[in-house]
Amino acid sequence: MKPVTIEQANQIGMLQTLGIRLTDVGDDYAVMEVIVDERHSNYFGGVHGGLLATLVDTVAFFPKPLLPSGRMVTTANLTANYLKGPQLGDRLIARSQIEHLGRRTVSLTVRVTGSGDKLLVHGSVTLIVLKQPDEPTP
Repeated sequence: MKPVTIEQANQIGMLQTLGIRLTDVGDDYAVMEVIVDERHSNYFGGVHGGLLATLVDTVAFFPKPLLPSGRMVTTANLTANYLKGPQLGDRLIARSQIEHLGRRTVSLTVRVTGSGDKLLVHGSVTLIVLKQPDEPTP
């Protein structure tokens, strides 16, 4: 698998549909942002929890040792603890942090904050490594 750049990540169809952008990639973290608007609302007029779960899941793939290095991974487990709902117009920032990078699994914590840097969601993601950057593509 070829390494993925920020520009390529921001071309992912689902992220474009939801207005989510990858904004920063570090050695053990990644950051994504989205401005909440009407397309993110649920039946009750609030923000759909699926947007928040998507942020938690997706930001976990982009710390530098993962997709940006060509390491192919897939989600094995995701936990999202919802603390407070965002409002329309809020700018959400999701930040993943690698806690463990093994040969076959990766564990990350994720925080999603809103206006005033208030914590809205905290979660964890476990990824299964399908292919290391130095392995031939199956």
